[in-house]
Amino acid sequence: MSRPEISAPPQEFYNDNEAHKYTSSSRVIEIQDRLTERAVELLNFPKDDLPRLLLDVGCGSGLSGDRLTELGYGWIGMDISKSMLQVAQDRNIEGGVIQYDMGHGCPFRPGIFDGCVSISAVQWLCNADHLQQEPRKRLNTFFSQLYRCLKRGAKAVLQFYPDGAKQAELITTAALRVGFSGGLVVDYPNSTRAKKYFLVLVAGCLDGISTSGNILARFESLEADALKSVRVDRRSKARYEGKKLSMGQRLTAHSGHKHPKGKAWILKKKQQARCRGKEISQDSKYTGRKRKDRL
Repeated sequence: MSRPEISAPPQEFYNDNEAHKYTSSSRVIEIQDRLTERAVELLNFPKDDLPRLLLDVGCGSGLSGDRLTELGYGWIGMDISKSMLQVAQDRNIEGGVIQYDMGHGCPFRPGIFDGCVSISAVQWLCNADHLQQEPRKRLNTFFSQLYRCLKRGAKAVLQFYPDGAKQAELITTAALRVGFSGGLVVDYPNSTRAKKYFLVLVAGCLDGISTSGNILARFESLEADALKSVRVDRRSKARYEGKKLSMGQRLTAHSGHKHPKGKAWILKKKQQARCRGKEISQDSKYTGRKRKDRL
């Protein structure tokens, strides 16, 4: 099953049909309730019965907002999908909702929210829908403005599904870079299906809250799973084992025809990789140059 964020942009993937199907699914409702309860638990508000206003990023049709209302919190939600927000309004939710792309930030006054929750949304920022979008810039814009609209010392708990260790590091590092403290909390780390990732952040540095160090070390199991999926073509390896061949020669040996791609193709692929959030070396006059034949 492919990840929805790879299939299409969120405003297209969650069309009218998908929005109604998503909202009417008992399984989805149960998962949203459970994840929202866990996010509120990680916010760790003191039991003082004071009214609190929360921001729900990627609120969708308001399923997570319903649980926030039941738990006694006021909330405002933002989502990019017009169809999901229309379903939310048709359901007469108690929170307010606006249509907004979180990659453009959070359009609220500074210091207005007592906390923030987000369920299964932040990973969408790591996918570029066109060449002009850069995941690193979108993540930086989102976290910068989220920091701005939270009260100092307020927490944000963002549940997300990382597509590997590199993506988890990309998201977490972007949050820490703008001033947040905190790190990742992994529920059921030894379970493949039940494992859940929560990015727990604090707006400002507090005692007892430390920034995460080597985030990649926390994802050794993910890297191990990725290694298991790598297939080695032994026949192709045997063709040039022990020989030093150029990339073009290896591709020719593998496919049986000359490698036709030149500098324009290389520049295009590098740009696509940058849009997916990967660290790529800068272009130069040497990019894609034809190397001299070896003696």
